[in-house]
Amino acid sequence: MSININLDEIARMIDHTELKSSSGEKKIKDLCEEALTFNFFSVCLNPCFVKLARRLLDGSAVAVCSVVGFPLGANLSRIKAEEARIAVGEGAAEIDMVMNIGALREKQFNLVADDIAAVVAASQPALVKVILETCYLTDEEIVKACQLAVEAGARFVKTSTGFGAFGAFPDHVRLMRATVGPDIGVKASGGIKNFKDVWRLLEAGANRFGTSAGVTIIEGASLFRFAPDAWLEPEIPCHICPVRHATLAKLPKAVFAYYKKKCLGCPHRDKYNRFND
Repeated sequence: MSININLDEIARMIDHTELKSSSGEKKIKDLCEEALTFNFFSVCLNPCFVKLARRLLDGSAVAVCSVVGFPLGANLSRIKAEEARIAVGEGAAEIDMVMNIGALREKQFNLVADDIAAVVAASQPALVKVILETCYLTDEEIVKACQLAVEAGARFVKTSTGFGAFGAFPDHVRLMRATVGPDIGVKASGGIKNFKDVWRLLEAGANRFGTSAGVTIIEGASLFRFAPDAWLEPEIPCHICPVRHATLAKLPKAVFAYYKKKCLGCPHRDKYNRFND
């Protein structure tokens, strides 16, 4: 298998991320130092650290990305907009906002679109990514969320917060890319731990990755050339399917039922089906 891996290009697709509530300034300083060392595209962090990160990264090519309405997306639109306005004013070049997930699921599409548009307007000139939290949506809802995000002026759609039931899967990324086309970014985030995860999602259509494992990913990519066939051995389809992580304890009942139905109708059912009839 002959595949060229450009470490610099991969690094420039990574938003080096730290969003845990337990993290303090020391963790953010370490995050920024790693981002400078590996020339990641950005650091993605909570709004209270934007000013610190901008100071630490001043004069570098590493951008600052702040989350908004994170991680639930259930704030009032005017609060999300003000949060974005402050973050941009303090140095954020990109804003990752969580859409109103419940409103999308209840088909309150005008509310969802207006919510995104308010953040886009407040974030100028920063770029806005819309987090869909795909684990809580059906495929049809993912498509609609992507359409609304693009219509409202977002420049990226993003899979996950990393705090939901599960994170990024190739099936969802592929669907998002097919919906938004080539001119809108697709950011995969949540559960991306190594280079193989990145490669799998890159092949599906992602062009940005949110992860706290950026250093591990680059180190893994540097080893790829020694055994590419081992790294890219064909997957068992069900192992990289979101259905595998669908549990009634973590998902809305309707979404769990949707995934169960998909699994029971899957051609791989006889070998790997995890649901009973």
